Amino acid sequence: MQRDDNTRNTIIFIVAAMLLFVGYQYFVLSPAQKRAEAQAARQSSAGAAAPASAGGVRPPATPQTVTRQQAAGASPRLPIDTPALKGTLSLRGARIDDLFLTEYRQTVDRNSPPVELLRPEGARHAWFADIGWTGANVPGLPTPDTVWNVVQGGALAPGRPVVLQTTNGAGLTFTRRVEVDEHFLFTVTDTVANAGPTPVTLVPYASVQRQGVPADLGANQIVHEGAVGWLDGKLRQVKYKKWQKDGGGPAYSSTGGWLGITDKYWLTALVPGQGERISGQFRRTDVGATQVLDATFTGEPKTVAPGQQVTETTHFIAGAKRVPLLRQYSAKLNVERLDWSVDWGNFWFLTRPIFSFLAFISQHVLNFGVAILLLTVVVRAIFFPLANKQYESLTKMKKVQPQMEELRKKYKDDPAKQQQELLALYQREKVNPLAGCLPLLLQIPVFYALYKVLTVTIEMRHAPFVGWLRDLSAPDPTNIWTLFGLIPWDPAAVPLIGSIIGNTAGHHGFLALGILPLLYGVTMWLTTAMSPPAPDPVQQKIFQLMPIMFTFIMAPFAAGLLLYWTWSNVLTILQQWVIMRRFKVDNPIDKLIRKVTGKPDPVT
Repeated sequence: MQRDDNTRNTIIFIVAAMLLFVGYQYFVLSPAQKRAEAQAARQSSAGAAAPASAGGVRPPATPQTVTRQQAAGASPRLPIDTPALKGTLSLRGARIDDLFLTEYRQTVDRNSPPVELLRPEGARHAWFADIGWTGANVPGLPTPDTVWNVVQGGALAPGRPVVLQTTNGAGLTFTRRVEVDEHFLFTVTDTVANAGPTPVTLVPYASVQRQGVPADLGANQIVHEGAVGWLDGKLRQVKYKKWQKDGGGPAYSSTGGWLGITDKYWLTALVPGQGERISGQFRRTDVGATQVLDATFTGEPKTVAPGQQVTETTHFIAGAKRVPLLRQYSAKLNVERLDWSVDWGNFWFLTRPIFSFLAFISQHVLNFGVAILLLTVVVRAIFFPLANKQYESLTKMKKVQPQMEELRKKYKDDPAKQQQELLALYQREKVNPLAGCLPLLLQIPVFYALYKVLTVTIEMRHAPFVGWLRDLSAPDPTNIWTLFGLIPWDPAAVPLIGSIIGNTAGHHGFLALGILPLLYGVTMWLTTAMSPPAPDPVQQKIFQLMPIMFTFIMAPFAAGLLLYWTWSNVLTILQQWVIMRRFKVDNPIDKLIRKVTGKPDPVT
């Protein structure tokens, strides 16, 4: 059978677009990124005036795999107690290395323990902040094994700082003042006093280290997890997998900025003085069988004359990526774009305002699921005129479909004549087959931005909606194989096929369909059924199978995303139905109404 010209043109367009995209990635973006990295590397190694290299920081000690409790118990500690944090400050190394986020639980269970953020060195997957001084030919500098003395304070809490002190035995006294606010901001003020006979030159440094990365991190291709920072006026990101494989890349010379390590919802970030020249870098160090990843910076060398002292202040953020709070910290510390630790993506100019509007709605309706529904309505209303053009075009195409089929059959052996008659039909009926493409293309970036926002926002984590949907950031927990909870058994326990039909924490079987995925599948089928059929029979079969395929594909996605897609489909169906009735075109909804009522529809 002769392939339809429209089908051929569509395929050519898709292939050409893919080639253009791939070509642009490989021949434009990739070389540009390599040139930028090479330039940054040259800048980081240029001249004696450049700040000290981050490579001068001591390598970490060999990690020991002991329990978390044993690792914490190996050092004397001071408690950390704030409305948002619980943990301890290690006096060995004066590190912030033991932290829990008390406002966030590991699961939706009320008795679930709080989220663990930082973990002491020595435990598996240690994660901590290390701040201090380095310098050539300076004996007795504090090391990770130095036990500091407490000279002021007890428990670290908002408005109740602690002051630690140690000496090198050669005239240098190191004093550290640690403060914390009611959220996630630590302020570390280091002072070095020189009582010796000669001047000394020291370089301040700060580092956030992860000693090994849990296997479940970095697998999400939509959300950035790994190294992140704002250095030299640009957003710097390295995903965990690339970081582990290739190392973190060159050092960046920057005035101020920030850098750290981020997971999907959590952030640890170091903020130096914003007027200071620093050298920031993301490094990988192999220590035994453990890969140590660290985001580190060194400041400008400071010379301490005899009888004098110098002070260095570093801020450390450790907590949830709450955008309003990060923006407050940006203003308070006069640092750029802390909220860009949230992965806004390439369409940041859309995702950021969409998030702000979603957060505004959520504050007023007090239910994040309802906020998603209302946001979807607003977005659909904005695109209503464009969508109307698209659906009108689709409806006209569906209306002339019988005539098009007749022409294809009549001129099946004469493609040129067939195309001529089809064009004449389009002109008579005022149908433009391409009229529905442009509105659709214009909407794609916005709908992708919505998807991105709902994927990265912490506000959706553990947010309930209605009934069985207690966590919009997790897949629908119901399962068709238990009749959605009516049959008290666990499909995951079935030998051989349990992993396919069951869903447990962290795993969703391919055939484990819940209520929301099934509703999504129904709405997608109805949307497809109300569109003009493809001219090619093979394509028709593919389009008929797509709702079924996507039902299974989308089932493991977060319930909040499925809620958005399903509700968006419902609004699309309503708009299509109204337009089809206006143009007197039969559709599945009218057919269902006639079948239920037993009466002919007025449209027919």
